[in-house]
Amino acid sequence: MSTKAKFQAIRGTRDLLPPETALWNRVEQTAHEVFATFGYGEIRPPIFENIEVFARSVGADSDIVSKEMYSLLDPPTWPEILEKLGNVEDYDRIEATFGIKQALTQSAWMAEIMALRPEATASVCRAYIEHNMQQLPQPVKLYYMGPMFRRERPQKGRYRQFYQIGAEILGGPDAPAIDAELIEMLMTFFDKCGLQGTELSINSIGHAADNCRRGYVAKLKAELEKVKDKLGADSQRRIETNPLRVLDSKLEHEQAIIEKLPRIADHLCDECKTHYAAVKRELELRGVIYRENWRLVRGLDYYMRTTFEITAQGLGSQNAVCGGGRYDGLVELLGGPPTKGIGFAIGEDRLILSLQDAKSQSPVTSHQSPSVYIAWMGERAYATALRAAKDLRKAGFVVELPPTELKFGKALERASKLGSRFALILGDNEVADGQWTLKTLADGSQQKLTEQALLEYLRKS
Repeated sequence: MSTKAKFQAIRGTRDLLPPETALWNRVEQTAHEVFATFGYGEIRPPIFENIEVFARSVGADSDIVSKEMYSLLDPPTWPEILEKLGNVEDYDRIEATFGIKQALTQSAWMAEIMALRPEATASVCRAYIEHNMQQLPQPVKLYYMGPMFRRERPQKGRYRQFYQIGAEILGGPDAPAIDAELIEMLMTFFDKCGLQGTELSINSIGHAADNCRRGYVAKLKAELEKVKDKLGADSQRRIETNPLRVLDSKLEHEQAIIEKLPRIADHLCDECKTHYAAVKRELELRGVIYRENWRLVRGLDYYMRTTFEITAQGLGSQNAVCGGGRYDGLVELLGGPPTKGIGFAIGEDRLILSLQDAKSQSPVTSHQSPSVYIAWMGERAYATALRAAKDLRKAGFVVELPPTELKFGKALERASKLGSRFALILGDNEVADGQWTLKTLADGSQQKLTEQALLEYLRKS
């Protein structure tokens, strides 16, 4: 028996492999194209930030920060320690005061605590402040895509390294038209992806600085205290940390209790009511179909007023593929100027699962240039095969060119295993006559074509 270690991907992570990655690439390319038409530019923030960025924005008491976030220490080097201590060169005195050199180097009091990003909105807001984007024409429209990290219990569509596609609008007014256009762009993207069974839910959770939100949360907490013994452990804890999150519970035995709780719509101030009504009117003007869900709250502390969620088919009870909302005041929490903000994040893993489950025949999932396997035989044919491969790839076709000569049967067998749609057969006769043989592997039919006719035929296929 071999004693060689068997390495595997860490629990909650996985390798994305071809041909599945082709679908991921096409989804992401669709996002690039759709978001650009709405005037968004791409931002690529770092994967890790100072932990305080998330503690301030997401909330130190939130599940994400307190339970799920991956944090790490970045201990300073020995020269950095000496510099912070005033360039002291008396090593003996330093070691007598602080302990041995290694312990000092690794001590937490000197270390910068960082965290792998659990979400990207806070990073985008930090970048907005750091790069003085408030000096640009407002609002600033940004989008991003990439991996996020949370220490959650892995399950279908939920991983510890997962992927998000998101967008943020920072600055400018909190005009309802901004909220509606963001949602319109999102629904346009899902439509272009061919995502089936989508349903948009919206709500308003009021303004944190106004009595409507504060008064509602106080009343909600009071009512929850009355039924606390009937709730699960998570909901009991959230009564103290964030009562709104209880409304988002999926536990079956809590549903009847939650249905009887006070509703935020009955406690909105006049300004928030007006804003919410205007958002709904703007969505209707854009032809965006929605339903209202009074229980829809976002899991992060910084959200206010407009909140929304999109669900899709094929994902079971955890069927949300996107969530977002307004977060005026988040930039201020991170030390920036008063700034309006709204955004969303798409769970790309779940989006891909839903597309795969539906076996959608949309452009995103079905469009692919015909793949061609070049079966060449003979030295003269090899030179022609090289030129053919170059020209076909330049025209956008997927081409497989074997590096060594194969017998005709082996070449076709290889082409079939690779899933090629066509086999381009090039031998001495084809090169001499200028008539190339193209074989359709699905039905075995073949035809003779000139080089130019071949390109035209493949473009139409």
